[in-house]
Amino acid sequence: MPARLRDETKLALSGVADALIHPSPRKLNITLRYDVASLLAQANACRQKKLLRLPHIFAKVLELPFHSDADVSVDETPASIRFTAATDDISGDVRADAVAIYPGVTKIVIRGNGVVDLSGTEFELDLWRFRLPPSTRPELVSAAYENGDLVVTVPKGAEHGGDLGNRGRLVLVQ
Repeated sequence: MPARLRDETKLALSGVADALIHPSPRKLNITLRYDVASLLAQANACRQKKLLRLPHIFAKVLELPFHSDADVSVDETPASIRFTAATDDISGDVRADAVAIYPGVTKIVIRGNGVVDLSGTEFELDLWRFRLPPSTRPELVSAAYENGDLVVTVPKGAEHGGDLGNRGRLVLVQ
């Protein structure tokens, strides 16, 4: 290759190489457009915000003190819904309480000897839950420990209760 052509090729290639390399920034101190502390404060505020409830969708829920993958047998009759779960952890007296967690939203929780209250110790999303139909009466729920099984019975009310809609009238006698 002639010397002149070699010099022109080197010159052309060096120009291409210089064009591909970005110049170094002249401004060394880069300022952030966002205040990191305020972003972290907003993230914490979002975590502490209460979630909105959907009472018309999840009005009645049964929550059992088992993990969400537990084997629970559900038997439905015209008079009630019966939940049965085999367990060795629970013994003695157990009771079911209907807790109003929001106006119009009722959650049935199981309490008693050997029942671990997972609400404060573990993450609540991993509990076994069942959305109850509108015809159930969570205020009349019963729980018992029979032959190594936890049995929870949720009675049903009348499907069409006249003026009261799907809600029957509850009269407590003392």
